Amino acid sequence: MLPFITDAYAQTAAPAAQQPSWMPMVILTAMMLVMYALLIRPQAKKQREQKAMNEALAKGDEVVTSGGLIGRITELTPQYMTLQVGSVGDKPVTITVLRSSVQTLLPKGTMKSLN
Repeated sequence: MLPFITDAYAQTAAPAAQQPSWMPMVILTAMMLVMYALLIRPQAKKQREQKAMNEALAKGDEVVTSGGLIGRITELTPQYMTLQVGSVGDKPVTITVLRSSVQTLLPKGTMKSLN
């Protein structure tokens, strides 16, 4: 019986070649579009807003730095700025920070309301 089985097995047709599917490519493209819409685009918008705020800084503005310091701008250069963060007696306490470290622009008078 064994010789008949090998003959029958040898006569079976080879499986047909499978056609390539475009579905994985469509799914991958859809995932990339979702990633762009949910992650990349909002981050780029936030960076544009941050850059515009940084360029609009002026002497006398009150800001919060990324380190959490609140101060009033007393001097500005293209890369640095000097902040008055308080006073000891009648002498101002100033620090120099990078312009890019500004996190938030505060409304005028915020520092007075904190004292």
